[in-house]
Amino acid sequence: MLKPAKNLLALKLGEKPSDAPSPQRVQRALLFASLFLCGILTACRPHDFPQFPANYREYAYVTNGGSNTVTVLDLVNLRLDRVLSVGTNPTGIAANPTRNEVYVVNTSSGTVSVIDTEKNAVVATIPVHSRPYFIDVDARGERAYVANSGSNNVSVLDLKARREIAAIGAGEAPGMARISPDGNSLIVTNRVSNSVIILDPHSYKLRASFNGCPAATDAVVLPDSSKTFIACSGGHQVMAIGLARPTSPLASEQSDRLLAFLDVGQTPVHLALKPDGGEIFVSNFNSDTISEIATSTNEVGGAYLIGAHPVRSIVSPDNSTLWVSNFNADAIGVYSIEDGKRVNTIPVGSGPDALAFSSEGHLLLVADTRSGDISVVRVISRTPSGTTRTGALFTMLPAGKQPNAIVVKAFRIR
Repeated sequence: MLKPAKNLLALKLGEKPSDAPSPQRVQRALLFASLFLCGILTACRPHDFPQFPANYREYAYVTNGGSNTVTVLDLVNLRLDRVLSVGTNPTGIAANPTRNEVYVVNTSSGTVSVIDTEKNAVVATIPVHSRPYFIDVDARGERAYVANSGSNNVSVLDLKARREIAAIGAGEAPGMARISPDGNSLIVTNRVSNSVIILDPHSYKLRASFNGCPAATDAVVLPDSSKTFIACSGGHQVMAIGLARPTSPLASEQSDRLLAFLDVGQTPVHLALKPDGGEIFVSNFNSDTISEIATSTNEVGGAYLIGAHPVRSIVSPDNSTLWVSNFNADAIGVYSIEDGKRVNTIPVGSGPDALAFSSEGHLLLVADTRSGDISVVRVISRTPSGTTRTGALFTMLPAGKQPNAIVVKAFRIR
């Protein structure tokens, strides 16, 4: 059975993050002190940040698996807004693209907490099934899909009514249920049964099943909903599947089909898709590398050393850089996609894991699992001499115990 854990690394390898103190805690204390003095003595303000209208709000929501809370960070003023109590062992989180709501999966409670982002309050709790871990929301913001790893099914939630409307059978220990952008395919990865299934989200019926993907975990879907790629984290491959397109003039594209098994590094645990859909970057945990996959040809372009135990990554909104959390290096590796090389390494807190950009893309948020804080990285900054550089630690904000997922929600109040 999949054991949803305190961070993605523990999910993949069954390990628990260490609580042992490290020298970085001294550095963090000094950083907090210097930022406090800056605010008190000089009222310093960050330069080159976006200027927002008075009614603009932007928050980051962080699930803290060890403290049963969600930390709410104000990204306009870069400060802690509040801490919300949710269910036991909150893990996955997702934002509604059309409603000002965020949804939190409480793994040990078997529930989903609904947060109203205008009030920053928990306004509903939706029961699901045993040991849910991941949640995804469709593009219209009407349905959510929750993989219940302990009951081998997927909950379908009506987000307006705030209730479960269906439970669809899956394989053993489903860890992820990913809805395609067009809303016509639901991809479910089954970690223990080493399989991937494709469900019809309209009829709730099984459409296809594919075996041979050891410890199937992360999945991404191309923007045009034509393909999905799945990390087989128990080995060294990524599975590529063509998704059914019934209206295609090609008979071969009218059904779901296995396209390829792609060799990458050892223990591929996470897939980062470029916003334009052209490439996928694979975090190979036990190879200390990232692999680059061309999605049009299903070919692996190469592997590149990035840091100690890469666990997650994210591509910048302009498709130019890849940001990788190196879990056992306590650092973020910055990889230039155009140049094909690492261009910076940014020290952050202990055990960096989940990543998220601010809505304008000028800040990168890093969940430091071991040290219980959020590192705020400036994507572009200037040195004292005026030279532009890619990536620099700007500040650190508090989180709860073992933060493991982040989502950002921006909106204007009326």
